[in-house]
Amino acid sequence: MVRLQLISLTTLLVTTCAATLAQDAPFPVTIDVNAAHSKGPLRPIWRFFGADEPNYAYMKDGRKLLGQLGELRPKEVFFRAHNLMTTGPGAPALKWGSTNLYTEDSDGNPVYDFEIVDLIFDTYLEKGVRPYVQLGFMPKALSSKPEPYQHEWRPGMPYEEVYTGWAYPPKDYEKWSEVVYQWAKHCLDRYGLEEVETWWWETWNEPNIAYWQGTPEEFQKLHDYAIAGVRRAIPNARVGGPDVAGDGGKFARSFYEHCLRGTNHATGETGTPLDFVSFHAKGSPSYVDGHVRMGIANQLRTIDRGFEIVGSFPELKDTPIVIGESDPEGCAACQGDQLAYRNGTMYSSYTAASFARKHDLADKHGIHFAGALTWAFTFEDQAYFAGFRQLASNGLAMPVLNVFRMMSKMSGNRIVAESSQQVPLEQILKNGVRESSDVGALASVNGDQLAVLIWHYHDDDVPGPDAAISLKLNGLAQGNGKANVTQYRIDADHSNSYETWRRMGEPVAPNRKQYAELEKASELALLGEPEAVEIKEGKATLEFSLPRQGVSLLVVELGAQE
Repeated sequence: MVRLQLISLTTLLVTTCAATLAQDAPFPVTIDVNAAHSKGPLRPIWRFFGADEPNYAYMKDGRKLLGQLGELRPKEVFFRAHNLMTTGPGAPALKWGSTNLYTEDSDGNPVYDFEIVDLIFDTYLEKGVRPYVQLGFMPKALSSKPEPYQHEWRPGMPYEEVYTGWAYPPKDYEKWSEVVYQWAKHCLDRYGLEEVETWWWETWNEPNIAYWQGTPEEFQKLHDYAIAGVRRAIPNARVGGPDVAGDGGKFARSFYEHCLRGTNHATGETGTPLDFVSFHAKGSPSYVDGHVRMGIANQLRTIDRGFEIVGSFPELKDTPIVIGESDPEGCAACQGDQLAYRNGTMYSSYTAASFARKHDLADKHGIHFAGALTWAFTFEDQAYFAGFRQLASNGLAMPVLNVFRMMSKMSGNRIVAESSQQVPLEQILKNGVRESSDVGALASVNGDQLAVLIWHYHDDDVPGPDAAISLKLNGLAQGNGKANVTQYRIDADHSNSYETWRRMGEPVAPNRKQYAELEKASELALLGEPEAVEIKEGKATLEFSLPRQGVSLLVVELGAQE
């Protein structure tokens, strides 16, 4: 009996160990890239960012991060912020900011003060970033319900507490238009026509939900008067909207119909200028069985519907679309178990996988996709890695920022890249990534440089086996010879200030030496040294391992033919 029990125990241990080894064993993935098969220009859709809190931009960490964003592609990166017209002294708080741009004296006469908003835009431009100008929110002196005005919301409190006097329609639409005109004219005088014509100008934020405490028709009126003010100052300003929450549904359709064929409330003419259209798309993470489960399908389905709505209007088929907020969920300043993905490689791998699918969805609908705006910036004077959705913490770039650094290195034409382990678009729209991992690729070629972005993503934030990648490059212009290959990597050990901080013991206040180490870890890191690869008959093969939640960018520099 004892011997049988020992045999049974031994069998169980062997079986368990074998199962564990099988589970941990890398699984093979073949990725085929064809440099000769172009899919058209690779649009830099990643180059838009934004935040609720505009005043962080000119504070120490905000300035540092803006500089890093500007370095990605100087003067081609845009930043959108709420509260640019909100009344107050410029003191930031979570989901709050102010510029005091417009007030009135005791007799009701207008008083303009552009000092704070100038400081915001000056800082953007100094750092190589341009404004995506949001015309909002309502100055207190114009609000039809001014009290209470500044909210007292904190993380954990009911979100609806943020909607106070700034969210209401104006008492006087002519005054509202005049305020917008005066601001736009001031920008023209300060920055010059050539500069301000490159900006994107839109009205408000998510007017189809409680950010707008008026009717859809009142928003159309608000928008018409705002755009009339901008165009009076800058006749060729690039204007659009409506930056709705989600695809916008009936609200968005009504807005597009109004702008295309309706009567303009401000001018009495038919239609309102619409140089671009915008809507928002968010994921839906949850906390399941002790871990975060992302909701990438929710975000991609929203984009799918939004593109479909825009494409249903023939006049908008070629109009640029900006997904004005495009994120894994909806509240950058909120905290909670289901938001614990933000500091580490779940966020970075999600970003790589989702941005690639946005290109695919644009192809599916045949629309003009200009960009997707990441609603994440930084929060000044908060704890290190406090759990907010941000690109940097206390001046330290987080893994997600390094994905944008990777994407900024890609240019030229998008080329065909197929992976044996990439979840098909329709499947990910329906079910997300809930079974096997999504290991996919996005590739580009520009002259003698080939770039391949590869990610290893799963909705569930749990451990899993590595992917054994066999990357096959085909159709290379260089028939034979050698190419230099540089691989950049984001994983637990590379481009990851958060994991470095954890290995330090999560210091509350890193000293100067520790901070320098964290800064180094926040940079985009190489996986080893660049190496040479053999090219034969326009083909080459590279093999490497990519851990779960890892992202790699391989840059191939073609050399002389033999």
